[in-house]
Parts: sequence; structure tokens; C-alpha cells
Amino acid sequence: MRGLKGSFHVRCSLEFWYLMFLIVVAGQLKNAAIAVAAISICTNLSGWEIMIFLGFNAAISVRISNELGAGRPRAAKFSILVVVMSSAVIGIFFMVLVLALRNVYALPFTNSTEVASVVSNLALIFSFTLLLNSVQPVLTGVAVGAGWQWLIAYVNVGCYYIFGLPLGYLLGSYLDMGVKGVWIGMVSGIGLQTLVLTGITLGTNWNKEALMAKSRISKWGGSVTPQMDSQ
Repeated sequence: MRGLKGSFHVRCSLEFWYLMFLIVVAGQLKNAAIAVAAISICTNLSGWEIMIFLGFNAAISVRISNELGAGRPRAAKFSILVVVMSSAVIGIFFMVLVLALRNVYALPFTNSTEVASVVSNLALIFSFTLLLNSVQPVLTGVAVGAGWQWLIAYVNVGCYYIFGLPLGYLLGSYLDMGVKGVWIGMVSGIGLQTLVLTGITLGTNWNKEALMAKSRISKWGGSVTPQMDSQ
């Protein structure tokens, strides 16, 4: 249990610090006050949206662990398909909403026309971020339900801190792309993480995972004997 708790805290901390470091990087740009304000607006809006999908994250995590523990790998795979499709539809809705309101969605949060203009210019890449935010937490929940917490922590380090943040700093500072460059780097890290998690999920032998779950149940003194469903 200590290992599970430790991996959970590491994973959550890495994801939270990623957004904090993003604001630090924005503070190194020209017109830092405007850059930080624009990044903060987008970060907070993204955080509000992702609250919805944290519910999906928790639900699919519990569902996957239950289905694997019950020896139903087919049901686990079907659950993944349903929740990914459902969350993607919601993500597309938010994506379209931001694009439709691109010139006004920053106005409730700032009275600066410069900040609102920068946020408006981020609308396309920001809307894509919202789409990724709808899928990435779900895939993370799948991984947690399957018991891959430490794997997710390593994926986060690689995608966020080795790839995403340096790319954002390079694009924003050295290639003079400003706020857009920083955000492109950030969303590239999330996109890479989503691709890696998708590959892991698609390449997983869920029958084997169900057998491993059965082994853990026996090891921990459980009396349930799962019956494997057919593929």
C-alpha cells in the first residue's frame, strides 16, 4: 500500500508542478506580465474543464480494477472504449465552444485588451488542449486501475519535463514565439503522453492482466476465484 500511495502522490505532484512551471517559463518572456496573465487564464479554464474528466478518471480506474479482479478482460476493454468515446465527445464540445467564442472568452477574467488579444490568439491551440484534456485523464485512469502507477509517473517525467517544458522554453524564448510557443510546448507534452498511454493501452494483453489480478487477490488472502471471460 505504501508503494501505491507513493506513486499516486508522485504522479499527481508531477502533473500539478507541470502547470506551475509553465507559468514560470512564461515569466521569462518579453512582456512577462501579459504573458503570465494570458497563460494563467488558459490554465485556469483548462483546470475547470479537466475537473469533469477527473470524474471519468476515478470511474474508469475503479471499473478496470473491478473487471480485472472479476476475470472479465473483455468487459474491461469495452469499458475503456465507452468512456474514451464519451469523454472525447464532451471534449469536442468544449473545443468547438472555445473556437466559437474565441474573441470573448477571456473577457470575464481580464479588462486588459492586450491580454484578451493574446488569449484570443491562443484559441486554436487552446481548444485542442481541451480535447486532449478529455482523453488523457481517462487513459491515466485506465493505467491506475490496471496497477501501472509508477509507469505513469515515469511517462509524466519524460513527456512533461524532458520534452514539453524544454520545447516550450525553446519555442517561446529562443524562437521568439512568445506565449503561443510556450503553450505549444506544453500541449505537445500532453499530446505525447496521450500517444504513449494509447499505445500502452492498445498493446496490453488484458487476459494476462486479469490473471495477474487473480494472483494478487490470492496473495492478499482474497477468497474470490475469477472466471475468465472469452475474447
